[in-house]
Parts: sequence; structure tokens; C-alpha cells
Amino acid sequence: MIQAALIGFGWWGKNIARAVQGQSTLLRFARVVSKETERDGPLAAQLGMQLSANFEDVLADPAIQAVVLATPHSLHADQIVAAARAGKHVFCEKPLALTHADAKRAAQACTAHGLVLAVGQNKRFWPAMVKLREIAASGVLGEMLHLEGHYSNEHSTKFFAEWRDSPAESPAGGLTGTGIHIIDAFTGLAGPAESVTASVHSTREGKDPRDATAVLVTFRSGVQGYFAMVRATPIYWRVHVFGDRASVEALGENEVVLRHQGGRIERFTFPPVDSIRAEIDAFARAIPEQGRVTEPYPITVPEMVQGIALFEAIVRSIETRQPTGVAS
Repeated sequence: MIQAALIGFGWWGKNIARAVQGQSTLLRFARVVSKETERDGPLAAQLGMQLSANFEDVLADPAIQAVVLATPHSLHADQIVAAARAGKHVFCEKPLALTHADAKRAAQACTAHGLVLAVGQNKRFWPAMVKLREIAASGVLGEMLHLEGHYSNEHSTKFFAEWRDSPAESPAGGLTGTGIHIIDAFTGLAGPAESVTASVHSTREGKDPRDATAVLVTFRSGVQGYFAMVRATPIYWRVHVFGDRASVEALGENEVVLRHQGGRIERFTFPPVDSIRAEIDAFARAIPEQGRVTEPYPITVPEMVQGIALFEAIVRSIETRQPTGVAS
């Protein structure tokens, strides 16, 4: 059992804790770090986690093998580097960083110390996305030609923290909340991006914003794609991969539609899974532990870094209102 510490105990940190603590057979949270110790003390005690206000306390604890970061985005890179220097494996909630340079710096710190780095992209673990990638890799689609995606939800209305309203923390409308998951899906399917054109249409700023972001991407492989996100609308997820022989579409967490040439259609429906626990368990399986064979985390470090290169280019395209190249 991996002994871990949860850093950040806000809305999403609590979701992670409830999904893992007492549910996972591979990892448990021995400690949790929160600035709101008085507020969070009862829940931490209920879940069997030692509560601290200081990240440094966790880094100095030799019993802690890994940290799970559920902190504001701008803190991620420095916290990953600090954890790596302290010899802790790192699971970081998305986005891994806000710039390509910071993503590379964080990844290099973990690699240099021989530590596992994982990023929290729980949509990778949705049954629909697992099946979509399986079909895309099978060759049944023929040559991949085009990608489409959309991910919107109501979280800006229901779950709001002041830092999420900061352009420095959450640039480009819903990009850090929802679009980053489409970036991960696209990067995993088509590889590194080459260029991007993006825009945000906003009708209301501040708490509970009203905006929509649209992104057009060209990949180095020659594939093109586009995706969009709306920060305040009923939840909707779609990733669609078009090939010259078939197309495959993931709708929500559990539904896949495969359309063949000639009009034949196959539909797949899967039982739900706890995608948060699935991603944390995948992280735990990647950590060496006596008597257990490790399994690589399903998102590679190059994919993590390439995803942030595309993320940064989208932000820059929106700011400049110009097509933008993606760093390699």
C-alpha cells in the first residue's frame, strides 16, 4: 500500500479523498495539507488523514512515498520540483503546468530523480474513451483524417473559487477546467500539435461567467481537428475520430458509436467506473513496490509535456488573435 499525502483539500481535493480513502487497495492518504485547517479538520479526521497546513511537513516525512497535488494551477510546477527533490512520486491534477517551459522543468525533475510523474486526466479512464482509443489503434478506421471534440459543464456555476476567476490561473475561458481534457484526448490520438487558432467569446465575466472557447488545431502528423468548451451549460462530452474507412465517437462516459463505410453502425454501452479512483490506482501501480510488478502510467511524460505546449499556444492565440505555432 502506497503511503501518500494529498496536497490541497478544496472541492476537488475532497472528491479525490473520498474516491480513494478506504476504497483503493493500492494507495491511502496518510496526510493531507490544507490552509483551512479549522474548516477541514473534522473531515480529515473522519477519513483517517493527519492534517497539516504546511507542504514542507509532508516533504520532510520519510513515511510519505508520494504526493497528490490538488492545488491552484500556478503552484504545480514548483511543487512538483520540490516533491521530486524530496524523493516523492507525484500525481498532479490537470493542468500539469501553465507553460511549456514549466511542464518540461517539472518532468525533468521527476525523471532526474527516477520518480513517477502522473497527471490527473480522469477522462482518459472513462470506459467510452478507453474503447475509443482501442478502436482507433486497431486500424479499423483506416487513415486518421480529422478529430472533433467538445466538453462543457456547469462547474463554474456550482463550484467556484476566487482563484478560478483569475486569468493568470485559469486562462482562455474553460480551457483549464474542461478543454484540457480534450487536449489530452487529441494529443493521445494524433500526437504533438503544430499550430493552433483559438478564440473566446464572452458575455459575462467574474463569478459564474458566460463564455465559449473554440480551438482549431493542426497536428504534425497532418491530422486536423477542432474542439470547443462552454463554462456554464449542461454537461456534455464528445470526442469523434474520423478515418477514411470508419469513424468512432465517444459520447459521455459510457457510450461509443462506430460508423463503418456502407452505413453499418455499432453501438457500445459500458457500466460506469470511478474514474478518479482509476487514475489514482494507475499512478500507484506505476510506483515500484516490493512484491508487485509496476505498470507504466497510461499517459506518457512526453504526452503530458506536449499537451501543455498546445495549451500554452491556445492561450497565446487567444491573446494575440493570431494563428500560433506550438513549441516542440
